[in-house]
Amino acid sequence: MIRSSTAVIRTPEGVEFRLPLAGLFSRMLAFAIDLCVIVALLQLLRQLLGPLAALGTDTLRAITIVGYFVISLTYGILTEWFWRGQTVGKRLLGLRVMEASGLRLTLAQVIVRNLMRFADGLPALYLVGGAACVLSARCQRLGDLVAGTIVIRTSRWTVPDVGQQTGEKYNSLAEQRHLAARLRKQVDPELVRLAASAMVRRNDLEPGARLLVFGELAGYLRNLVPYPTELVDQLSDEQYVRNALAVLLARR
Repeated sequence: MIRSSTAVIRTPEGVEFRLPLAGLFSRMLAFAIDLCVIVALLQLLRQLLGPLAALGTDTLRAITIVGYFVISLTYGILTEWFWRGQTVGKRLLGLRVMEASGLRLTLAQVIVRNLMRFADGLPALYLVGGAACVLSARCQRLGDLVAGTIVIRTSRWTVPDVGQQTGEKYNSLAEQRHLAARLRKQVDPELVRLAASAMVRRNDLEPGARLLVFGELAGYLRNLVPYPTELVDQLSDEQYVRNALAVLLARR
């Protein structure tokens, strides 16, 4: 099997974006950090359950074991969902879970990949998950393969000056502050990166591909957070993407 160090995201128009895949070592290190967080939460739980020691050592041990599974599962699901594919360990190491084809990560995918973590951990020391990462073309453990996800490295990138790229200064989307705040909340960081890349490279695209790429991006953004028709009716798809990017990059 040929292994790849990058994930290639292809739009229907044939434009490719490449994202660096996380390796086995960095993923295991992130998991080790997350495990420390889980153990700390478990110790806190044991302190809270201290009065239950009167029920007997075996009962307390059973509650602790159940508590570990509940905490580890809840921790993984909540952090990856609310932090858009990141846990504490992934944040510290610059990793992120995303949908394998580049679409937005869904709650169902987050739940499935975390439920499968227990299978990945068999028989011990995460051997099944590690073997799956080594054998899969995109370093995916069983949970990733079942959920249709990959883990990428979110290397630091220079935020482009979108206004300078286009020469436009007025932004009708930014004027609607409540909608701008919703847009920042809804859009995945990787979509911001892809849209910024498309904006920077727009002059390198063939005219037909350029129209299709920005049409797709604008359509997705328009459906995500609808703006009043009178504000956006006169904007081309490319102008809409530029204005949306300016809103999304304002706090980065």
